[in-house]
Amino acid sequence: MASILVVDDELSMREFLKILLEKEGYRVTTAAEGKSALALAEKTPFDLMISDIRMPGMSGLELLARLKQLQTDIGVIMITAFASPDDAVAAMKNGAFDYITKPFNVDEIKNVVRAALKKRPQAEHCIPCGFPEIIGQSSEMMKIFELIAKIAPTPANVLIYGESGTGKELVAKAIHNRSRVATNPFVPITCSAIPESLLESELFGHVKGSFTGAIADKAGLFQQADRGTAFLDEIGELTPIIQTKLLRVLQEREFMPVGSTKTRQVNVRIIAATNRILEQEIISGKFREDLYYRLAVVPIRVPPLRERIGDVPLLVDHFLKKYSTLLGKEVQTISSYGMEVLMQYDFPGNVRELENIIERGVALESSNIILPESLILSLHRQEKNKPTTAGAHSQANAPLFVAAADENELFEQGLEEILQRVEKEMILHALAKADHSKMRAADLLKLSFRSLRYKTKKHGLD
Repeated sequence: MASILVVDDELSMREFLKILLEKEGYRVTTAAEGKSALALAEKTPFDLMISDIRMPGMSGLELLARLKQLQTDIGVIMITAFASPDDAVAAMKNGAFDYITKPFNVDEIKNVVRAALKKRPQAEHCIPCGFPEIIGQSSEMMKIFELIAKIAPTPANVLIYGESGTGKELVAKAIHNRSRVATNPFVPITCSAIPESLLESELFGHVKGSFTGAIADKAGLFQQADRGTAFLDEIGELTPIIQTKLLRVLQEREFMPVGSTKTRQVNVRIIAATNRILEQEIISGKFREDLYYRLAVVPIRVPPLRERIGDVPLLVDHFLKKYSTLLGKEVQTISSYGMEVLMQYDFPGNVRELENIIERGVALESSNIILPESLILSLHRQEKNKPTTAGAHSQANAPLFVAAADENELFEQGLEEILQRVEKEMILHALAKADHSKMRAADLLKLSFRSLRYKTKKHGLD
């Protein structure tokens, strides 16, 4: 049971908060002014203090500073009837968790108290996990931690799959760092970031004179990672020829550099990652089935952030500390309203997007606390291909709803109905153009295969 100290010179406010919080299951102690509160805190440590700012004698801000000297890890919520940006900045600078203006509603104070109390055990929870590379304490992440602990000491190859931005490389590093070859190299390569003509050389190396520009022998990824771990990100981008050569590395533990006639032995653990559904790639003939089973000895799915939204406060705290230091700012926390905005967002870009949002928020914020107006969320994505203005627009280049209805009809149907119709027409058009291959249609529509599968089912197109 969490213990809370309520400090306010108004008896009615003390009684109100005491009754409210005790109904929530907390143990509540009250004080009418700062000196009494300090005396109580010296005798008994509290998990949280809720204090008014403007009180006779010792102010709430002075109480906050002195209390933090006594108990550095205590959560503090400041309340006041006189909203002042200077007070908010001073409170956050001295270590307050949040700042609330009277009058506040019951749900608001409950949510802020829960968030403040949750912040302390969250920070401590990840220490015994032993995974400083990965931030998370949700049940989904705990399962991944358990799996990493089991497989890391083995030489088994691992396939990590999940959406872009979920932290697949961090999982790969965690596996390597707990393996028997942790002191040996961890060599990453992003398969899609290297031109197809150079990828073979990057993976397997080349000998001098093997092609124009090969002025010296070069060690490839597998030679660099010998006796260590090779991390192949976006493995689904490999061409059939490279897939065949990779399979040989997995089966025979040997490879041949570009331009060489001699094979080289290698002892390397391979961890691969992909944001594609490789089973579908196998069906469409884009990925070798035998290679898939060699890679996916142990498959690990990293969930998108929207499936572990409870980890957002912990991630926010981590990124705040990181970018406050990097950018030379004193932004220490995020307001409860700002956190609420993030908790209701679905993060299409996952953890990478959240990190970007917090970095931008720290850069834009001029106070010590990130407010909602400093959070810029990507609620929609702009179209990559905009119609040109040259010449007359043909019906093929016009938006589908313009070709389908006049202006009056559009407004009679409403935006939602029109958008659903446009979506359905675009999917039908893409399927027809892709010879009814959902994989190719998804590429045309710039969607993941899963998204297209969901939308075809929604529109009854299966």
